[in-house]
Amino acid sequence: MVVIASQLLFTAGDLLARQHIKGDFTAANFLTGWFAAYLLLRTAATLGQLYVLSAIDLGKTMALFGAASVMIANVLGWLVLQEVLSPIAYVGIGLAVLALAIMSWR
Repeated sequence: MVVIASQLLFTAGDLLARQHIKGDFTAANFLTGWFAAYLLLRTAATLGQLYVLSAIDLGKTMALFGAASVMIANVLGWLVLQEVLSPIAYVGIGLAVLALAIMSWR
């Protein structure tokens, strides 16, 4: 559960950054409220990730983070950003998640 929550926080931060700096990245962005929110999201996500790293073997942890990251990024890309990939890309994503799930099994 912490793995998914951590990856959701990372992805929420990524979506926030993309919304605010797409094509307009300047040093002034570091002094805005959205950047402070971004830092808080990333800090909370990192703390969750560190907790998982302390509780689960490293190989399993990275497989779980990888699978969660691939799934969450693609679902939010489709739902929030309206990004539609080719069918073969979705097959590849499914196979990648399956491979990571098999690696993390027991």
